[in-house]
Formats: sequence, structure tokens, C-alpha cells
Amino acid sequence: MRSLRESIGPALRGLCLAVAALVALGLATGTAQAQDKIKVAGIYTVPIQQKWVGTLHRALTAAKERGEIEYSFSEKVPNTDYVRVMREYAEGGVNLVVGEAFGISREARKVADDYPAVAFLMGDPGGPHGSNFSVFDNWIHEPCYLMGVVAGTMTKTNKIGMVGGHAIGEVNRLFHAFMAGARSVNPDVEFKVSFIGSWYDPPKAKEFAFAQVESGVDVLYAERAGVVDAAREKGIIAFGNVNDMNKLENGTGVVVASALWHMEPAIDYAIAQVKAGTFKAEDYKDWTMMKAGGATLSPFYEFDGKIPAEARARIETLEQEIKAGDLVVEINDNEPKSTF
Repeated sequence: MRSLRESIGPALRGLCLAVAALVALGLATGTAQAQDKIKVAGIYTVPIQQKWVGTLHRALTAAKERGEIEYSFSEKVPNTDYVRVMREYAEGGVNLVVGEAFGISREARKVADDYPAVAFLMGDPGGPHGSNFSVFDNWIHEPCYLMGVVAGTMTKTNKIGMVGGHAIGEVNRLFHAFMAGARSVNPDVEFKVSFIGSWYDPPKAKEFAFAQVESGVDVLYAERAGVVDAAREKGIIAFGNVNDMNKLENGTGVVVASALWHMEPAIDYAIAQVKAGTFKAEDYKDWTMMKAGGATLSPFYEFDGKIPAEARARIETLEQEIKAGDLVVEINDNEPKSTF
């Protein structure tokens, strides 16, 4: 007769092997999950409250909350210190760096060359570089064109004011698109264009807007913060830029609509490419346009009933044409000029 030890021995060994297999499977699964979560760093020259950088930060935070990435960031990093911070993150083992290379394009590309295993997705006016330096910008000229159509319909004086930060390509193209949209429905409309020489100076932007109102404008394009407050005080309407100024910048009853920028499509694409090991130097322009969901026109909110039905129908048609590629809004990066 077999002993008790001999009887239970094979069963016990089988149980141990099964447990070991389950443990190994669990460890493997955990490892795979850990590998699926990549490390991403955001480097910003301004506070994350600033709306351009805030758009990047929201998209990355959303990816973090989904459990796709580990996200850390540095804000208010001056250009003189930017390269050092880029190198510190690259040395620290991040997989993807998201930031802005305006003003330091050459230096930022050199960092990318020195860290070929790290992916870089940078706001930059130039093209992609090497194997790992991709570029993006806020291509929201399409919803700006649609806003111009509404503005050209709603102005009573046929004079529209536009207050921007700096006369650079990414701002100029928005102004030109807005102007083209307005002219498409109102060939008599004129424009007053001003640049405040700063990315964030609400009092100065407000002052410039006041001056434009004194010249006869009854509609303002608020490319910068501070313009909406001027419109409110003067009792006229305004159109917003990048974020929803009706809801986020005290624009209720003042801001008819805003041209919105969404970085989620671009950020999500970059993360997927890094995870798949297929990240390469690309221009992410298409990911920030209307067809991909990178740009939209906000709702009209309380102005919905104040916009002529014909104009609303026209906007809907134009939006579909843009998404289908049947309407291409011209990109003009040249500095726009006042027409009166």
C-alpha cells in the first residue's frame, strides 16, 4: 500500500506548479501594465493657467487620469533655462517631452539629437527634425473663419476690432481667416487691427480694445485676455480664442462664440506612437484641425436665438464642407493690417 506521503505528493506538486503559474501570470500582467504606462514631461514657459499651455496641460492630464501615462511638468521656465530642463527630463528617463520651442528652435533640436531614444513633441514654427522631433501649432483658423461669418452678419457699424498678442504666424492666420469669413457675407466690413506686444497683459489689451471702440467698432475679436472685459464695459459683443471665453473668461452675454483648440487628438496619437515604438518626426498640423477634432467652434449659448437663422444654417453647412475637405480656409501668416 502506498504511504500517505506518496499519495499526496504528486497532487501537492501539481498544486504548487499551478500556483506558481498563476503568480507568474500575475507578475507578467503587472509588468505589461507597467510598460503600457509611459513617462511624459511637460515643459512650459508660462503658468499652466495661461490658455495656450493650459490646452496642452488638460490633454496630458486627461491621459494621466485614464492611466496611460505618468505625467510631470515644469511651468514658468524661461527660454534661458529651457534647454537645461529638457536635458534633465531626458536624463531622468522620460519617454516623451511635450513643450514649446518658440525662440529656441535650434537649441531644442540639438537636445533631441542628443537623446534619440526620447520622443519630443514641441510647439514650433519650423518643421520636424531628425527622427524624434515632431512639431505642432494651434491651427484654429477654420473655426475663426466661421466666427467671422457670424461677426460679419451681426455688426451694425461694419467696423470690427481685433486685438492680438504678437504679429506672428499663428496669430496672423487666425486674424486673416476671421476677416475672410466676415467679408464672405459682408463685403463692406472694415477692420481695426492691434497687437499689444505681450502674451499676457490684460490691462493693456483692454486699453487697446477701448481705443478701437472709440474708433467705431461694435464687434471685437478677443485673441488676448482683457478684451472681453472691455466689450462688456462698452456694451458690445466679442468673439473668443483658444478657450471658451463665454464660460471661462467672464464672457456670458458678451462672447458670441469662441474658436476652440483641442490637443487631445495630437497628444493621444503621440502617446500611442511612443507605446508602439513607432514615434517619428512629424508635423502634427492635421491633428489640430477641425477634421480630426483638434479645432471646433463653441456653442452660441445665449446668442443662439439672436443670430439670424440663415447665418446659423450657413455655419452648419460650412463646417461640414470644411470637415469633408470641400472648403479649404486659406492660411495666411503675413501680418494683417487695419483697413480704416
